[in-house]
Amino acid sequence: MDNSSTSFRVELRNISKSFGGTKALKDVTLKIRSGEIHALVGENGAGKSTLMKILSGAIQEDTGKIFFDGKEAEIKNTQDSKNLGIGIIYQEFSLVPDLTVAENVFLNQIGENGIWMKWGKMKQKSDELIKSLGFKIDTAARVISLSIAQQQIVEIAKALSENVKVLILDEPSSVLGPHEIQRLFEILGKLKKEDVAIIYISHHLSEIFEIADRVTVLKDGVSCESLLVSETNKDSIIRLMLGRTLNAMFPARDSYKGEQIIKVEDIHFRDKVKGVSFEVKAGEVLGIAGLVGSGRTETVRAIFAAEKKSHGKIFLEGKEVHFRSPHTAVREGIGMIPEDRKKHGIILSLSIKQNISLTNLKEVSTRLGFIKASKEKNISNELIKRLTIKTQNENSEVSRLSGGNQQKVVLAKWIDRKCKVMIIDEPTRGVDVGAKVEIYNLINELARKEVAIIVISSETAELIGICDRILVMKKGEIQGELKKDEFSEESILRLAI
Repeated sequence: MDNSSTSFRVELRNISKSFGGTKALKDVTLKIRSGEIHALVGENGAGKSTLMKILSGAIQEDTGKIFFDGKEAEIKNTQDSKNLGIGIIYQEFSLVPDLTVAENVFLNQIGENGIWMKWGKMKQKSDELIKSLGFKIDTAARVISLSIAQQQIVEIAKALSENVKVLILDEPSSVLGPHEIQRLFEILGKLKKEDVAIIYISHHLSEIFEIADRVTVLKDGVSCESLLVSETNKDSIIRLMLGRTLNAMFPARDSYKGEQIIKVEDIHFRDKVKGVSFEVKAGEVLGIAGLVGSGRTETVRAIFAAEKKSHGKIFLEGKEVHFRSPHTAVREGIGMIPEDRKKHGIILSLSIKQNISLTNLKEVSTRLGFIKASKEKNISNELIKRLTIKTQNENSEVSRLSGGNQQKVVLAKWIDRKCKVMIIDEPTRGVDVGAKVEIYNLINELARKEVAIIVISSETAELIGICDRILVMKKGEIQGELKKDEFSEESILRLAI
């Protein structure tokens, strides 16, 4: 295969982009061939999403050129990108919650065939498209009623409805279970055979070695040469990403189990949680595993009073407690980092400082309720430094941060608050390998402070690496409990399915 620009479906040459005084991209070059899956990796804030936003027309480059099928292309807006056949699925969904699945799938094409809407045909086509992906979703249902995993499938169907030549996927597997991920890989394999160029952004290096042909690493807005996946390994990619090797993915910690902190008995929530019971001791990390739809998230939301349980009891330090709302739960010493950070974890329009202060206003306020500006600033800066949040300062708007750095802000909100119980749902979703280690260290730090920790994760390796015990759920019920010496991906999967 020759290396002339005509052998590439899309080529970005010497792309640079700055936001204020921050240089997000510095002379980046990326070349993608037709019929290949090209992985794009790098730490949070390395410039991956910025580069893809330029290719999709969401923002414009400051300098550099874009070529499509060997010809220079001007992409001034998303319509220009769409006309070239470029589709993108962002890490944060771009669906309209109050519209139906069918309306969302064909949202960009509404009105193209005259003023009259052919609702029946739209539903039929969306049914066929989602069925061809190997999924069953009611296309007449409103998107707001779907699970996160189902919304991801709708995003993929929406992109494929426009006959894409280049498909960009930003962390597509972060909300999918193992079964759904394999289906996704089958879809990408089929598109690859149809000569679609696929750009796959992921922090899961195992996925890259399973499906990608080539990989390009971005570090601090600078690109390296593309590598053939078959001729490299995880250590080499990590070294390029971090500038160092990653000796221990899961930091060691001394397992300490004190007195029982929280106990839940026979928790029920609609038909999603059916008689769940467990306890967690001080300094213990309890993992909850299960496939998408197993009831993991619904269980902890019912404990935190984000959902109203229909039956069951909760005991905190031996005393029964009744949480009427998340506010009551927080007041009693329960903290929760939710699965969907954008919807429930942060307020995007507020600054990092304001988000961090939200869970602990008493700490940064006077008796009369006035904010102590210097104390608020000091606490925020200390947490920004501890969690290595990439930002200009504590006043930066959270919406301007990368997905991984947004996740760190969600964590920072709870670190300074003295919680008795910390519930963490998908702690490292959309977070790079370097930041994962930092988060695992923070979990260890909380455990040393005798916090009872409940972790939900779709990554079985993560649960095995950080937990003392793992409960496995299926269809709203606990299927079994695994102790440390019983941990294995196979044993977790057997119980989950």
